[in-house]
Amino acid sequence: MSSTTPTPPQASLTERRKAETRMEIARAAAGLFVRHGLRATRAEDIAQAAGIAPRTFYRYFATKEEAVAPLYAAGAQRWVAAVRAAPADAGVLQALEEGVRHTLTPGVGVSASSWEWVRTLLRLAEANPSLRRVWAEVCQDSERLLGEVLVERVTRVGTAGGSARALGDDNVAPALEAGVGVPRSGARASEAGAGVPGSGAPAPEAGGAMPRPGAPTPRPGATVPEPRFAAAVASAAVRAALEGWAEGDGPVEGPGSPAELALRNLAALRDFPWGP
Repeated sequence: MSSTTPTPPQASLTERRKAETRMEIARAAAGLFVRHGLRATRAEDIAQAAGIAPRTFYRYFATKEEAVAPLYAAGAQRWVAAVRAAPADAGVLQALEEGVRHTLTPGVGVSASSWEWVRTLLRLAEANPSLRRVWAEVCQDSERLLGEVLVERVTRVGTAGGSARALGDDNVAPALEAGVGVPRSGARASEAGAGVPGSGAPAPEAGGAMPRPGAPTPRPGATVPEPRFAAAVASAAVRAALEGWAEGDGPVEGPGSPAELALRNLAALRDFPWGP
């Protein structure tokens, strides 16, 4: 069963054209960064490669580093959209895992050849403070969007089970500032979250829904974290996988690939109390 979350309104023709221009400039910038390096590439070079005037470039981006932000954002937004589109009855962890498979599997979200560009861009972000800031800001925005999606999903699943409550009532402070897509600015995603052991499958409440098979079951009285905290934990797991993969020479598919590393990190959080 697919998610019934309303889709966002369609962008206007002008907005779509601006977005296309931004992406064309981003691709041109990425190509130059990969071939010639960040330092050797000027904003004027990017404008020429994109077929636009330098003044047009500066109408879209303030610096050459910012020019690749749409490419960073595209992958993060694709993951959030895939989590939103997961089956409505899927638990949060399963939705996150399905989103990872959809986004990080070569040929589904990004072609296998493009993954080497991704590796180079992530390495450049690690080596250059200005580009690292762009990457971190994209991750922060993605984390916020993921938090909104988790609110939708937990509220919907909780309502279906007859036990919905307003998220945030527990007043759990977001103790983790990290994050794939997906941390606050400047944060390094290396560690994420602590688990709450499960205690067996509980009997359903009267009129409620049975827990989804294989979903982790929080112990009775376990606190459900606020969506921002849960989004930070999930984002940290995926971002750490991407950055760790980019630092080495791992494959784009199979063991050691971005998808496999991200799924491994999420599996380590299987006892985290994601919610319904």
